[in-house]
Amino acid sequence: MSFDYSRTRMLIGDGADLLRSAKVIVFGLGGVGGYVAEFLARAGVGCIGLVDNDTISRSNFNRQLLATKGSEGVSKTRAAAERIASVNPDAVVREYNMFFTKDSELDLSEYDCCADCIDTVSSKIELAVRCEGVTKLVSCMGTGNKLRAHFKAADIYSTSVCPLARVMRRELKRAGVKSLRVVYSEEQPLGNTLDEGGRHIPGSISYVPAAAACVIAEEIISSILGDRRREILRY
Repeated sequence: MSFDYSRTRMLIGDGADLLRSAKVIVFGLGGVGGYVAEFLARAGVGCIGLVDNDTISRSNFNRQLLATKGSEGVSKTRAAAERIASVNPDAVVREYNMFFTKDSELDLSEYDCCADCIDTVSSKIELAVRCEGVTKLVSCMGTGNKLRAHFKAADIYSTSVCPLARVMRRELKRAGVKSLRVVYSEEQPLGNTLDEGGRHIPGSISYVPAAAACVIAEEIISSILGDRRREILRY
């Protein structure tokens, strides 16, 4: 079975060929990243890189697409790769079962776009530094402790309200990163955090990470389509 681009071609014409030849890498396959990978696969992106070192646990079931009874305990990269293969068997999938840090050896120049769905600030900053001037990066800000499915894209230095964005602005400035496309919410975070092994875990609900993933996928696909998208929207 090969992937059927017919419905996509009805909307974007030969833009579907641009998607088929594109290479995108997704960092973090949790509540946001799992959906981003799914949306890219169903859009027909030809090569998808998957970066995560975690396995699926019961606490993921309330919001993560990859979390099912059959995938519990499975690495997130493997679960995502299998799901992509079942959706778009033509896609080339590259699994990087790793926690991304400054010591990680990854050549990002071969990818057209990167999706940052990591929740560790140091890793997000490192990825932004590496991508600057090399490849398009879209970075997700905070989705925890939120109930509204309202996210928008902007440059990091134009964001407000989001606590993670506030920290990112400070750290990116220190790192000399002058611009970064991000997806964020202006909703004030609700609730408290749970201390889990030294990490502060926020509350979450099913649809919010998926809503953020929709905007990230739109940003990435729009970047791949480039001038073709602008031509389509003129009609």
